Amino acid sequence: MKLDLEADSILPPEFDSTTREFRAEVREFLRTNLPPGWVSVGQLAEDEREKWLLDWRERLVANKMICVAWPSEFGGGGRSPAHHVVLLEEFARAGAPTNLIVDTLALNLLGPTILALGTEEQKRRFLPRMISGEHRWCQGYSEPGSGSDLASVQVNASVRDGVWVINGQKTWTSWAQVANWMFALVRTERGGAKQAGLTFLLIPMDQPGIEVRPIIDLNGHHHLNEVFLNDAVTDEENVLGDVGGGWKVANALLGYERSDGSVRDTLNLRDEFSRVLAVAQQRGATHDPLIRSRLAQAYVDVEAIRHSALRGLTAALRGIAPGPESSIHKLVWSEYHQRITTLALEIIGDEILTPTGRRSATDVNTDVTRAPYSSRSWVDTYFAARADTIYAGTSEIQRNILAERVLQMPRGPRPTAP
Repeated sequence: MKLDLEADSILPPEFDSTTREFRAEVREFLRTNLPPGWVSVGQLAEDEREKWLLDWRERLVANKMICVAWPSEFGGGGRSPAHHVVLLEEFARAGAPTNLIVDTLALNLLGPTILALGTEEQKRRFLPRMISGEHRWCQGYSEPGSGSDLASVQVNASVRDGVWVINGQKTWTSWAQVANWMFALVRTERGGAKQAGLTFLLIPMDQPGIEVRPIIDLNGHHHLNEVFLNDAVTDEENVLGDVGGGWKVANALLGYERSDGSVRDTLNLRDEFSRVLAVAQQRGATHDPLIRSRLAQAYVDVEAIRHSALRGLTAALRGIAPGPESSIHKLVWSEYHQRITTLALEIIGDEILTPTGRRSATDVNTDVTRAPYSSRSWVDTYFAARADTIYAGTSEIQRNILAERVLQMPRGPRPTAP
């Protein structure tokens, strides 16, 4: 079994002349801007890493190697989604980060949603600052009593003296400790259908009415938080979409999350599979027919995920916004990732109980280190994968979406409130 990450591409080899030219341009940028002997950001000493990443971000912005498919009038590269795929492929092969981890929510989720549904003023105000890194965003969706049932959120907002005043609690808020803006789904009306009373607000975080408290995950890392809003405020014009139309905006954003991430997921999962295969070969596990069978199935699964990404890319090239079918990708990759990380631990065996090394939180969360994984690193990855089928919609929710909105099956009974 052989996975040639250098030869294999998500795009067909001869997609079009512009992507071939852009691929050469990206390779030249990487050749001239990465240090000699570069493998990944994981090779840097911890005290060097933050400074290098900030410098790298400036180089990306200066050379328009970030948001290459966004319109040029908002600071993007003015290219097509296919060029975006080319950039991700070449950066992955070089071990180069495409952005800072704290940009992910802005560049991959909120930015495309503002492009699709925002006003011209919102596009001019927010998009260039996402690209420059001046604005760092977190997502205010989940609440202590509202996770998978997102429409039940209770954080409330009302207009008072010309501003929105927001009160309540959000939880599982990634990177709230470093964000200076939050996009949040809040309740602005009560009574009637619960989806009808929601509004999508853009809220500045640097104000007295917001308190952020850390949540430490199973690996001992801090990127999750609770956020308490006590008479927090935002301007009236900071509504994305219509007042009371937040459910439409929230679902559009989730569609971009599930579809835009498909290319990154494919590249990361292919790279990770090659690591699992290398571990199995190094430890002689490939002599076990059951292990070989599971590895073969994993290879098939990764290729299925690749074709799912291609389907999403085809739709994007046709100008079709992601719809409920994007749940296929989330369902498939998240459940696959739990299986492959479980297999990795089984291959490593008892050594996982006596870990010999540990990556830093930066390495885990940027997902770019290419140094050989330690036993502890695989344990970290395994624990992190437990949440894959929960965040961004549980597997049960994804199956309901596909059954009801794609296959048009009858809606199943919902539990009633006590």
